[in-house]
Amino acid sequence: MTQVPTIDIVIIASYFAVVLGIGFYFSRSRQTSTDYFLASRDVGWFAVGASLFATNISSEHFIGLSGSGASTGLPIGHFEWLACLIVLLLGWVFVPFYHRSRVFTMPEFLERRYNHACRMYLTSISIIAYVLTKIAVALYAGALLLKFTIGWDFYTSAIVLVVLTGIYTISGGLAAVIYTEVVQAFILIGGALLLTLVGLDRVGGFAGLRAALPPDYFDMIRPLSDPDFPWTGIFLGAPILGIWYWCTDQVIVQKTLSARNVAQGRLGSIFAGYLKILPVFILVLPGLVAKVLYPEVSGDEAFPTLVVRLLPPGLTGILVAALLAAVMSSLSATFNSSSTLITFDFYQRLHPGASERQLVHVGRVATGVMVVLGILWVPFMKYISSQLFIYLQSVQAYISPPIAAVFLLGVFWKRVNGAGAFAALITGLVLGGVRFILEVWNGIQPFGPGWILTLVKINFLHYAVYMFLVCTAVLVIVSLLTPAPSRRQLRGLTYATAADTGEEGATVAEVGDTPRLRAASWFFTLLLILTLISLWYYFR
Repeated sequence: MTQVPTIDIVIIASYFAVVLGIGFYFSRSRQTSTDYFLASRDVGWFAVGASLFATNISSEHFIGLSGSGASTGLPIGHFEWLACLIVLLLGWVFVPFYHRSRVFTMPEFLERRYNHACRMYLTSISIIAYVLTKIAVALYAGALLLKFTIGWDFYTSAIVLVVLTGIYTISGGLAAVIYTEVVQAFILIGGALLLTLVGLDRVGGFAGLRAALPPDYFDMIRPLSDPDFPWTGIFLGAPILGIWYWCTDQVIVQKTLSARNVAQGRLGSIFAGYLKILPVFILVLPGLVAKVLYPEVSGDEAFPTLVVRLLPPGLTGILVAALLAAVMSSLSATFNSSSTLITFDFYQRLHPGASERQLVHVGRVATGVMVVLGILWVPFMKYISSQLFIYLQSVQAYISPPIAAVFLLGVFWKRVNGAGAFAALITGLVLGGVRFILEVWNGIQPFGPGWILTLVKINFLHYAVYMFLVCTAVLVIVSLLTPAPSRRQLRGLTYATAADTGEEGATVAEVGDTPRLRAASWFFTLLLILTLISLWYYFR
């Protein structure tokens, strides 16, 4: 057991006290399902944006981004900067349709647009994805840092993180999740920035860092032959993963559903886009610093090593609190969204007369099962990739293409129907499942030369592009061969039928747009795009 200085213990305990205090404050008035699961649909843009960022930035970003930075340099940051553009798509394209339909879950939206089978598919695959990615990865990365800093073993760390996060998530609902995440967002930004500044000072600033590492560490645009970050995979495949994650995943989109109106949800998405610029500088750069200061350290040990060996007492406590904030914000959002999916997409359909107390109890039990499954999956993660963040992206690459296809075409083209959407989803399930199983198998017992090895060795981002094209083709062909959906079914759910909102449509007040707000939204959107173009040009 590592001897933790008293000042670090005080800082960490203070963090827990603040977060739990916020959670219990919001637990006092959670009554209706809208209150509990969507924070009364009354959250402003600042909290929406900060919550989106905190939900996204978990321990795998601290550990994984720094680890990949130490191994390969800055290119891993593409996923962060591309996300800045994808959240603009969320705010400008998808948020209006989600608010107009008044749904609680993304599978519910898919059922309204297509059919019940699509809803059940998305609910099931989302829950599986949460086990394989969000829960397992957050616990693994969080436990890795606690092992380095405090000396706890994996299961002790996992239990502490799960129990403390579950206390305020279950008691306070989405409001507790969002407003604790506002605090956690700035704790994790402050902690990561602190480590970056101390590290850069030790290596002689950014100029010293450049001089100490090979030039390709700072080249973000990599050739087609690059095994991890070919430019074609980055700019064609990564956006597919981003559309699924930022625009259709319940954990993320639920924050925008809680927004007071469409305008607040859109502004919150834009604000999150600006925050997503930061991880390259405060999470990837520390990995490069670790590579210079401690050359013997590789991969996912980079960030914990910096925390333990570089920072004095007091600052170490701040960094541990920042990582705990990242872990707990991600876990709490996943727990709440899992509860929402299971409650509304499974249990309530079977028990329409169930009370709020019964619904919350079902969510608790289901969340506990998911946590156990996530912990059990952790030992198998090493067979996917030794770099945690690349593992996360590769798993998402096998899930996201069919979902991105049915959502994108669903809002832009009214002709696609439920039969086509379900056929595309099943096609994607088969293609992604086969690749995932073969990749795990190859990690345990490598294949010999042949077509199976060739399939496994295709870059996961390129494979995501192939899956997207195939699933899109299936969606279009099957839809054209089967009857078109009725205009009534599509009201308010596609651009062609956006005006046909009917009795379920959002009112003008719920949209919340004013000329001033819309002009501000356009200004900050264009400024964000220009900022990203400038950054890519500098690090080309």
